[in-house]
Amino acid sequence: MKEKVYAYLKTIPKGKVTTYGRIAVRLGNRHYARAVGNVLHDNPDPTQYPCHRVVNSRGKVAEHYAFGGAEAHRKRLENEGVVFEENGTVDLNKYGV
Repeated sequence: MKEKVYAYLKTIPKGKVTTYGRIAVRLGNRHYARAVGNVLHDNPDPTQYPCHRVVNSRGKVAEHYAFGGAEAHRKRLENEGVVFEENGTVDLNKYGV
């Protein structure tokens, strides 16, 4: 499963996001969302596997983002042009893939 998750991460374009659940569906089981999160937390190379492009189903960044916490997660997305709403979420209709 790890390899499939990491391979999928490489397909997410800069400036776009997806959710744990959407990745789980792509892998064939919508119930894998938590497992996808665990794989992302163990990401060996965030430059090769852009896990910062994954947010939760409400468009929020991960509080415990493995590479610097929520603020670092948000900053990486903003650096790619993702704009956050006033409530701190990403508009999944605009930025989601």
